[in-house]
Amino acid sequence: MKLGIIKERKNPPDRRVVLSPKKCKEILKEYPQLTIKVESSDIRVYSDESYKKYGIEVVNDVSDCDVLLGVKEVPIENLIPNKSYFFFSHTIKKQSYNRELLKAIIKNNIKLFDHEAIVDKHNMRLVAFGRYAGIVGAYNGLRTYGLKSKLFKMPKAEVLHNQQELIDEMQKVKLPSIKVVLTGCGRVGNGAKEMLEGMEMREVTVNEFLNDTFNEPVFVQIDALDYNVRKDGYVKGYQDFFTHPGAYQSNFMRFAKVADMYIAGHFYGDNAPFIFTREDAKNSEFNIKVVADISCDIDGPVACTIKPSTIADPIYGYSPLEEKEVDFLNEDAIAVMAVDNLPCELPKDASDGFGKSFAEHVIPSYFNKDEEGVLKRAQVTGKGKLKKRFRYLQDYVDGLE
Repeated sequence: MKLGIIKERKNPPDRRVVLSPKKCKEILKEYPQLTIKVESSDIRVYSDESYKKYGIEVVNDVSDCDVLLGVKEVPIENLIPNKSYFFFSHTIKKQSYNRELLKAIIKNNIKLFDHEAIVDKHNMRLVAFGRYAGIVGAYNGLRTYGLKSKLFKMPKAEVLHNQQELIDEMQKVKLPSIKVVLTGCGRVGNGAKEMLEGMEMREVTVNEFLNDTFNEPVFVQIDALDYNVRKDGYVKGYQDFFTHPGAYQSNFMRFAKVADMYIAGHFYGDNAPFIFTREDAKNSEFNIKVVADISCDIDGPVACTIKPSTIADPIYGYSPLEEKEVDFLNEDAIAVMAVDNLPCELPKDASDGFGKSFAEHVIPSYFNKDEEGVLKRAQVTGKGKLKKRFRYLQDYVDGLE
């Protein structure tokens, strides 16, 4: 089997890659029957030369490869018919902007395996960049706080080389005794927590966070049932929340009254309550002045996230009273950091972590007859049509939704 690592062609440029040079060499050692070629790229975090040093062939044409690995969407004009592709297609949630891409994939008889659909039998993600989104998001959130409060300045994450350099910059900061609330206990939330712990910010309990005052900066990490309650007052556990989210309402306001900064690293499910609404943000007791929205659901559960921001221009202001974008330095504005491609700011670490998971969970499936069903669950298209697991996309493909 021939594996090809393709050049990223989507704009803005993405420097990440599925497999690093070192990981390619390790895979080839374990599976000598495999061939790996790398399409030449001048933007990839790992240079062509770095692959050559590990004995990996760098080429200008990967059309002779069977399986092609990318990160972001492949432009329609660059799709090679009759191949297998791995990339984040951003189609499986019926994203309207990529309908034509999915139609082209089907038309060109391409087997699409979506990274987002690489899951185990319990539907848990096996490969993801979420941890790195959390890492960079927490750093950017602290940087935003410094600019909003005019207390300190930190370099952009994109000019630093790895997680440790980000932590080193965070440790230089002298914070006042602020309270930071972090939602989410998955990859994203725990990645953010790594950074807060890395700068030696103290973690406190929910009760302490809500009721105590401190002479140092503190944070609390909360999960869904810490900021949602059943409307009927019953306590039924997490499975009930995930099964019947419409039966719940947010009680995040109790955190918003005492927190200075909010890092949003949660997963937001369909029909779940908004964490805080535009009306909540207008409340005179709403105390949060900085929001680092790593999850970045636009006009969704975090009311001040009215648009994504960019690596080049990562912060905007939200006026609760006017419900519109303003200068984030305005006194009454909430400063919002809502960059939607955060792992791109830490491309080497993100690529290394992603490649480790991909090599562990996906590559073996090609040599063990997919005994765990990883490839079967991840395959979106094949033989010119949607696979059974993704037939719910048919009306989306047909333009009926």
